[in-house]
Amino acid sequence: MTAPGRRAVRPVPAGRIARGAIVVPPSKSVSHRYHNLALLLRQPLVVERPLDAEDIRLFRAALETLGFHLEARGDALEIAPPEQPPRAAEIHCGNAGTLYRFLTASLTVVPGTWRLDGSARLRQRPIAPLVDALRALGARIRYVEAEGRAPLEIAGGTLAGGETTLDAAESSQYASAVIMAATCAARRIRVRLRALVSSPYLEITLQALRDFGVEVERDAVGTVLDVEPAKLRPPARLVVEGDYSAATYPAVAALITGGRVTLAGLRADSPQGDRAFFRLLEAAGARVVGSAAGIEVWPGSLRAIRADFRDMPDQVPTLAALAPFLRGTTEITGAAHLRIKESDRLAAMASELGRAGASVRELANGLVIEGSWYDREPPSDPVVIDPHDDHRIAMSMALVGLRRPGVSIADPDVVGKSYPNFWRDLSTLMG
Repeated sequence: MTAPGRRAVRPVPAGRIARGAIVVPPSKSVSHRYHNLALLLRQPLVVERPLDAEDIRLFRAALETLGFHLEARGDALEIAPPEQPPRAAEIHCGNAGTLYRFLTASLTVVPGTWRLDGSARLRQRPIAPLVDALRALGARIRYVEAEGRAPLEIAGGTLAGGETTLDAAESSQYASAVIMAATCAARRIRVRLRALVSSPYLEITLQALRDFGVEVERDAVGTVLDVEPAKLRPPARLVVEGDYSAATYPAVAALITGGRVTLAGLRADSPQGDRAFFRLLEAAGARVVGSAAGIEVWPGSLRAIRADFRDMPDQVPTLAALAPFLRGTTEITGAAHLRIKESDRLAAMASELGRAGASVRELANGLVIEGSWYDREPPSDPVVIDPHDDHRIAMSMALVGLRRPGVSIADPDVVGKSYPNFWRDLSTLMG
């Protein structure tokens, strides 16, 4: 047990080889969407194999605050709507940006007065583009303190419908939030997207809506979305697929250590954008082969790449962890929106890689990382990595520590936000 006032620190064992097979955890993105649609459905629903992680527990707590009854039965979660819904409540979102954005829209169709708040970091994260778009559709949302920031006060039952323009240059979750809430609006909603990042995440939302019997109309270029008020229908069976985002960590562990891993539980036709990360690994010289057991990953002749991460920003830290071990200079661009995540991930990765001894240069929208350790040994002096309260920084820098001796991760439990069994799975693969 860590003494009060002291940070927990977890050493990363270096010098071992990642081998074996694991079943990847359920998708956080899909779990979020199914929980949000359960709120809008307001009928009994069973979700099989939802992710059990900090962000999803916050969503479950929000549903319970809104009067829903939740019961876990084995790998399934039963969600029942309230018999007597509350008419007012305050919901704390922690640092769960997806929960915060989805509820900002969804609570506009739930009668009552709702207040949304969160951690100090969440209060810094922007929400104005989403609020502006919802206000244009009739929603009444008030900033309680700072303009454009949480906490928010939302008057439920005010999403009338009509047309709105949405700037989703900061997050595709703005678009996902609006189109899910639009299914319960008073009349048809048209959303014109002025900009969009992380577009594959919008595809996950569209697939989730199809699972509930709703088809969203799109124009030829996908920048205009039309949603008719529709009766969401509970699917006969709803199973959360495996998480490609989580799968990238054991995959990169195999490449860094010269091992071979098999990743089971992934859907081959998944709309998850981070599935494309495995193509980037192939471009970097990895061997990625699908088999009956899952996806197998092992290294070939590894080389640096240049890549635009506009559509899969969560994988910037993962590639950055691999980059010092690639031949040449890796250049990551298109990721300016990473500065408003759980941390400023560009600054955090530049800082922590630099402290570990890697050569890294921070750009406004990315990172440039030298393959300093491709053909020579990394340093081995002790270094404690600060994950900046960000699960993806902690997991990515742990991968660095598999080859760079002396690395320890402070606050290792931060991985619980998305991948609670990360350390267990990593230990399993490292023998």
